[in-house]
Amino acid sequence: MRSVRARAALGATVVVALALVGAGLSVLLVLRANLTDQAGLQAEVVAREVAGQLALDVPYDRLEMRDEEDNPVQVTDEDGRVVAVSKDLRAISGTGTDRVTPVPAPTPAAGASGGGGDDDNGGDDSNDDDDSHATPAPGRGEVDSDEPDFTNGTANVDGETADYRFASVRATTPAGVTLTVHAGAPLAAEQEAVGTVRGAMLIGLPLLLLVVAGVTWLVTRRALRPVEDIRREMAAITASEDLSRRVPEPGSRDEVARLARTTNETLTALEASVDRQRRFVADASHELRSPIASLRTQLEVGAAHPELLDLPGAVADTVRLQVLAADLLLLARLDAGERPGRTVVDLGALVREEVSQRTGDRIAVTVSVPDSGPFEVAGSRGQLARVIGNLLDNAERHARSAVTVSVRAAERGAVVVAVTDDGAGVPPDERERIFERFVRLDDARTRDDGGAGLGLAIARDVAVRHGGRLTVDSAREGGARFELRLPGAG
Repeated sequence: MRSVRARAALGATVVVALALVGAGLSVLLVLRANLTDQAGLQAEVVAREVAGQLALDVPYDRLEMRDEEDNPVQVTDEDGRVVAVSKDLRAISGTGTDRVTPVPAPTPAAGASGGGGDDDNGGDDSNDDDDSHATPAPGRGEVDSDEPDFTNGTANVDGETADYRFASVRATTPAGVTLTVHAGAPLAAEQEAVGTVRGAMLIGLPLLLLVVAGVTWLVTRRALRPVEDIRREMAAITASEDLSRRVPEPGSRDEVARLARTTNETLTALEASVDRQRRFVADASHELRSPIASLRTQLEVGAAHPELLDLPGAVADTVRLQVLAADLLLLARLDAGERPGRTVVDLGALVREEVSQRTGDRIAVTVSVPDSGPFEVAGSRGQLARVIGNLLDNAERHARSAVTVSVRAAERGAVVVAVTDDGAGVPPDERERIFERFVRLDDARTRDDGGAGLGLAIARDVAVRHGGRLTVDSAREGGARFELRLPGAG
């Protein structure tokens, strides 16, 4: 049962089995009820025919009964005594009495049919008669028009015992005697039909379930074949570590095809991530190798010739290594999914603080922060300060004579920090590439002026993880305008 095909086949078979069993029972019950009702209707017709004869005062021994072998009849009086039975009836059950030998009926008392107005008892009897059984007219009785009573029982006719559906109809003779006619109709047809249908179901149900299980197994196997191909290819990719391979995509437009496309998209993203990580390691190694080699050379020269030691150069290389190591550590934390804190930071105050600490800049930074603040956002104060510092460093590196930083409120409570310079700007086709790691444009290739190419990459990563974005456009001064947009703290 570890196979999806097996579970699907079993589940479908169980569901179909339950449905078929329920439907089969319903069919059997409806069939039995219909046939039983038909037998009851036939018995009622026979009973009313005999009751009609009794209402016409036909003597018991002259009653005409149709097909006495199929429709046994038993007539009883109010005291349950049998007064008439059909021919060849040997035994009966289900009618209230199993006697089949008629007994002479009592002679009705004089005046029982009415007319004894001076008789007190006769007058009382007339008043006590039930409305549904009024005293019949002379020479004619009455057949009860109410719904007859139905029962099931058995009867032995001419030595053969069978099941019957009995209908009991009451009749009143012209003499005022109330009799009950029990007429039966055979249930053999109902039993035979129900037995035939039940037998067919018992034979056909297992065969149908086998067909359902087999078809479900084959259909599921065919449907899951592409999934097995995907699994096999993924196992091969894992074993070979070749992320350039892709799983086969079926030509259908079903869920399996969408799974294959999503899997290939995931492999593409994974391949790009691994390639980016490899480039990052290679670029980081390259960037670290140069200052380390330079610092080692200066220290070896200083050890051999102390008078030739370039101490400021060694310090500069050490600082560069420190900055590069800090940048790499921050990128590693960001790649690991580090979430920024939820401290409320006033960007206006943070910009003023960062600018005030830049005392050695080549170009003085102009700050434009309205007094309508505070301009509060939620995040990490240290990381946001790093973003502003990196944007200012980039502007200082490329500006000719002016660097401006401004803070303003935007729509929907957002806060925008814009850093502009009057340098050469960024070509439109390079405006996304400059945010990649270790990317430096041609005019910023020198290591002393261009840095390691991590500042803008770190700035965008921090902005994205704070729920914002960092973009670059052309400034009115002709240079570049970097715009940091962050959601407000409210």
